[in-house]
Amino acid sequence: MNEARWFGGKGRPFTVSGSRRLGALPGEGPTVVVDLVELTYDDGEMELYQLPLLLLAEPESTLDDAFVGWWEDDDHGWVHAYDALRDRGSMTRFLEAIAATPATDEITFVRQPGHELDLEAAPALFSGEQSNSSVLFGEDSVLKVFRKITPGANPDITTHQVLTEAGSPHVAALYGWVESSIDGELVHLAMLQQFLRTASDGWEFALTSVRDLFSEADLHADEVGGDFAAEAARLGTSLAEVHAELREAFGVDTLDATLIAQQMSLRLGAAIDVVPELAEHADRLRGAYGALADLGKIEVQRVHGDLHLGQTLRTIKGWKLVDFEGEPAKPLAERLLPDSPWRDVAGMLRSFDYAPHAMARSMPGDDSDVVAQRERRAEEWAARNKAAFLAAYAGATSLTPDEGALVAAYVADKTVYECVYEARNRPSWLPIPLEAAARVGTP
Repeated sequence: MNEARWFGGKGRPFTVSGSRRLGALPGEGPTVVVDLVELTYDDGEMELYQLPLLLLAEPESTLDDAFVGWWEDDDHGWVHAYDALRDRGSMTRFLEAIAATPATDEITFVRQPGHELDLEAAPALFSGEQSNSSVLFGEDSVLKVFRKITPGANPDITTHQVLTEAGSPHVAALYGWVESSIDGELVHLAMLQQFLRTASDGWEFALTSVRDLFSEADLHADEVGGDFAAEAARLGTSLAEVHAELREAFGVDTLDATLIAQQMSLRLGAAIDVVPELAEHADRLRGAYGALADLGKIEVQRVHGDLHLGQTLRTIKGWKLVDFEGEPAKPLAERLLPDSPWRDVAGMLRSFDYAPHAMARSMPGDDSDVVAQRERRAEEWAARNKAAFLAAYAGATSLTPDEGALVAAYVADKTVYECVYEARNRPSWLPIPLEAAARVGTP
């Protein structure tokens, strides 16, 4: 497990402190079970990870890459255990169970009406994902298996459910899900969605536009063939419509802006301990938080919570938003809380800033004049697309003073988060959010 892409505890010493079996998959064939493994880290933190396992009495050489171990199982005797997500037969069993929704006291399979599942589609494990595992079933559907499990309703499922039932064109339709319980509390294990055959990753789509701009010697962002502003505007409109659908489904509440500003300020203080360079921008950042606090009560609702270009897909029918789990570093209870929709807006604005600057840093940089030109073009691309996105989202060419204060504060909060993330994971990219921290106040 320590080597798995989806394991979030790499580099942290841990012990396996427990395990439990949620149940076995229905249907004919070899035994397929769903186990939860409990890990305890040296600092006392505990996590649960889901392991769907294929249990065989004899070793299977064709599954050597999926081998987990062999042991004496309480229910099945001595077994050779394999990662079930790498076995086609096991994955088809998941799909068949969702289609049939069999009655069971252990694992519940739920099917959304309205789509006939292709049970003949060949399953294939998607290799690019990290925090979860996804299995493609031909061109029909995709099963996302949640690896890190937290008791409670997963917002990725509950949000997709209401948007699917509302007929939203901006998400992949939810076809079903898998759930169980731990000590009487709901746990979501997996979700089955529409496979978007024509989809292009939003981040890669944006990088293509940046690459086109950098390849031109004299043209500006609005003159190159790969100008992204129209796409940024369409994405802004899509997000506004999704937020409206979520307001309709989950309702609207209000929160004291002072409390939100205080939480942002606390995060800044903790971030400075990790990234001391943030200290020189602290007054500017706290100024943005102060302007937010002055707004009194603000509206909050169900939001995406972790929105950026990498959480979007461009299809022939428009933009789709994906992965409504929220910020993975936050506890589930916190991710389920309503927040300002401007948090999602801020996440997209920061992503529009990241794309050109990340591309600029990935290119050769021996000539100082060339590097300076790329930086100017990166700023131009970011400014153009942020403006197009923001105008389309707000439905106006300019924000109200209150909207401007909300955007500035949430952009500041996101920038602080990015500084900590880059310091811990990609130090060479740390200058990108640090430079943005110096510009907080200008969306």
